[in-house]
Amino acid sequence: MTVKIGIIGFGLRSGLWRHAHRPEQGFEVVAACDTSERGRADAVAALPETALVTADLKELLGLGLDAVLVTTPDDQHHGPTLAALEAGAAVFCEKPLGITVEECDEMLATARRTGSRLYVGHNMRHMPVVAQMRQLIHDGRIGQVKAVWCRHFVGHGGDFYFKDWHADRSRTTGLLLQKGAHDLDVIHWLAGGFATSVAAMGDLMVYGGITDRRDRMQERMGEWVSLDNWPPTAQTGLHPVVDVEDISMMTMRLDNGVLASYQQCHFTPDYWRNYTVIGTEGRLENLGDGPGDTIGLWNRRHSGHAAPDETFTVQAADGGHGGADPRLITEFLRFVTEGGTTQTSPVAARMSVAAGVVATQSLRSDGSARPVPPLAPDLIDYFERGQTEA
Repeated sequence: MTVKIGIIGFGLRSGLWRHAHRPEQGFEVVAACDTSERGRADAVAALPETALVTADLKELLGLGLDAVLVTTPDDQHHGPTLAALEAGAAVFCEKPLGITVEECDEMLATARRTGSRLYVGHNMRHMPVVAQMRQLIHDGRIGQVKAVWCRHFVGHGGDFYFKDWHADRSRTTGLLLQKGAHDLDVIHWLAGGFATSVAAMGDLMVYGGITDRRDRMQERMGEWVSLDNWPPTAQTGLHPVVDVEDISMMTMRLDNGVLASYQQCHFTPDYWRNYTVIGTEGRLENLGDGPGDTIGLWNRRHSGHAAPDETFTVQAADGGHGGADPRLITEFLRFVTEGGTTQTSPVAARMSVAAGVVATQSLRSDGSARPVPPLAPDLIDYFERGQTEA
């Protein structure tokens, strides 16, 4: 039997279709839907000649698809995901799950009511650097986790996130959510808990003062990137609306007592993530996050700065995001056909959105600590059982 797959939104992340199209294994991408003429043209050029390309979501879902990949912009995840779940398709929804807590909760509730399978594209859970750090924690190499810190140096922020819809808070809530959802999910995963209270500060320190703006609707994100775009104040052609923060930082208290922090800056000269995990018997820290970079483990006392007691090389793997993308889609396809639990988690995806939303509310007001709204226990139970009723 062939598993028929559709793509909703043929933009930047639609390239995942190549990992999903495996006709020799019984998985075929047979259709794509995009409301833009450019997106449809890209789909026609990329997909098999037999694939349907349409602007009509009802036409796509009317094909009786087994699964869909929702790779639309963030503010357009909610509607197509609900429609596909109602149509009985298994849904891969790109992260973040939504841009409000209410959107996320409705999506989870709909998945449970319909029985349609919901999967969220938090590919960093499949990145070697993250998977290796989590395994070291699981193996007890640093004892019990007590703190997790993440610094995110977004060196290409001015190229990517301030030249299109990402710069408009009405489309994303803010970059603390849109860009940070990955890292908030990883922090939760490494710490083994979810944030219950968050506080944040942030500002639009650099890109708000740049007056060179233009509409780039007919351009592609990859065309904007150049290492010659430096310093950040010399950027040109920013999005007409720029009202999201280009630097932000938040602190969290998790339900298991772990304390965590996340810092994000979009005008750094370098681009990488640095995680530090401190336990009762040592700490971990990655120095770079790609293949060949290293993870340091300190588990003995030292006087002053010291080299790691052990060093682990970040493993190489084929595919985007350090090999995470093909692993992500492989897990989704297995989930479509077999069900069961997955390494990614709709509950965790919702909790990362909730933490990011509440932190954004904090940084745009007085910076005070605010409670993160919990998810209904029956939904947690349903998804943790692998989306099956008791």
